[in-house]
Amino acid sequence: MKKIQMVDLKGQYNDIKDIVNPSIQEVIETTAFINGPKVHEFQKNLENYLGVKHVIPCANGTDALQIAMMGLGLKPGDEVITADFTFAATVEVIALLQLTPVLVDVNEDDFNINIEAIKKAITPKTKAIVPVHLFGQCANMEAIMEIAKAHNLFVIEDNAQAIGANYKYSNGTKVKAGTIGNVGATSFFPSKNLGCYGDGGAIFTNDDDLAHIIRGIVNHGMYERYHHDVVGVNSRLDSIQAAVLDAKLPRLDGYNKARQAAARKYNAAFKSIVSIITPKTVNGCDGVCDTCDCHVFHQYTLRVKGVDRDALVKHLNEKDIPCGVYYPIPLHKQKAYLDERYKESDFGVTNQLVKDVISLPMHTELDDEQIEYIASTIIKFING
Repeated sequence: MKKIQMVDLKGQYNDIKDIVNPSIQEVIETTAFINGPKVHEFQKNLENYLGVKHVIPCANGTDALQIAMMGLGLKPGDEVITADFTFAATVEVIALLQLTPVLVDVNEDDFNINIEAIKKAITPKTKAIVPVHLFGQCANMEAIMEIAKAHNLFVIEDNAQAIGANYKYSNGTKVKAGTIGNVGATSFFPSKNLGCYGDGGAIFTNDDDLAHIIRGIVNHGMYERYHHDVVGVNSRLDSIQAAVLDAKLPRLDGYNKARQAAARKYNAAFKSIVSIITPKTVNGCDGVCDTCDCHVFHQYTLRVKGVDRDALVKHLNEKDIPCGVYYPIPLHKQKAYLDERYKESDFGVTNQLVKDVISLPMHTELDDEQIEYIASTIIKFING
């Protein structure tokens, strides 16, 4: 059995190097390293894939979130509601802009932001909601957009983990994750489902005016060279990263299908283990259905009940099985984001999830032998 990786980027690269290498070499030979043709090609191809009017590439996913908020004109003191159970970048940019983060609890079944918690958190100072499409599937965007419309709020989708996932409205219409709110943001960090070979990110919107503002912000506030019309930043996707991403983009659906297939195999292996709760999909399927397109499994995250999760992590590491705990500490308990307004009773789900969750290896190169070994090792540990 080949060595198990949490994310097997080398294996993926070996499969596409005959396409990636010439694309990178072309950038080097043309020396169009910043804002070159490869960036514009990737932008257009991603717009077509997502069915969105505007993709604005930038330097990383954190910048994408920050620039999206800057483009909406949010002001210091404005309240922004987001999920407590996520990576710190989501709340970090809110604080950096001197906005007021308002953290709320998530759902137990899909780990995404809880709709009733959003409603409870709205005040006259609330200006935006940031749903995080955690681990690979969308939050309840139909309900979120209804809330936003009722309260005149912006919606900024944190789509760093769900690119390629479909969201299905109650009428059956499907759209791509990240294209529903006023603006969406994603990351192309190497381990993402669509990852580059360094840092990268992008912002999505169907709003022409907002897209124009954002294009200036990412380039020092310039629309014309040396004319700075808005306060901006320096955040550009370089051409080499765009070349890598453009080579991978036609394979994204295939990558996601491979992840879904691996998730089905994991689910089947754990089906009879009562102390393991396998991931649920938002469409209410029993596990991961054969036609799944709503969950792209950036992470395959279990919950364990009546099991010493930390001891399980240690055991897996000893057996050369990498794993992760995403996330071990709620944001409302992080030193940087402590706030006396928060009550522990408002975070019952998150406070339990941080004790229960464990993420298993998940990537496009996982094979049946590896999945069987991972699952059997976990089951043997649980059964003693």
